[in-house]
Amino acid sequence: MLLALLRRISDPDIASHLLRDEGEDIVDEVHKHWIVYILPGAVGLVAFAFLVGFMLADPAWAPMPLVIGLGLGAWAAWRALSNSMDRFVITNMRVFRIHGVFMRSMATMPLSRILDITVVKPFSGRLLGYGHFTFESAAQAQGLRDIKYVGAPDQRDLAIQRVVQRSGLRGQPTGQATIR
Repeated sequence: MLLALLRRISDPDIASHLLRDEGEDIVDEVHKHWIVYILPGAVGLVAFAFLVGFMLADPAWAPMPLVIGLGLGAWAAWRALSNSMDRFVITNMRVFRIHGVFMRSMATMPLSRILDITVVKPFSGRLLGYGHFTFESAAQAQGLRDIKYVGAPDQRDLAIQRVVQRSGLRGQPTGQATIR
């Protein structure tokens, strides 16, 4: 029962957001790059050190490392869970992002609204294989603009461009070239 509850809390349930009756299929589901887990992992180790310090501390001072260790551990767990729940999904009809642990937010952009995708790869991203997406659309205010820490950003960009091209939104769909 506890395992089922944890799975329900930690799974964004992407399939429930698809328009299956309209033929929508997932092309790619993008999890955040592993680099986002380094800070929560390091803070978790510091929290563990404080909890060990609690067991070794003078009883008069023991509550201080306990409170600090529990606070840091809770922050690290929350941050790791939040990063795990943040998903960017490419389908054959749209791109969308779901994020949030207790309160979930979803932003959607149909493929026809995507005017431009900027891929930024900082130096560390080039070394470790991640980048950031910025979507430009025809809308003034958009709910889906910046997607941070995308693993293999060039391949993900090509996947989006391929889906847009196959849908016929940017000229002739692949395989339907006009013969003159």
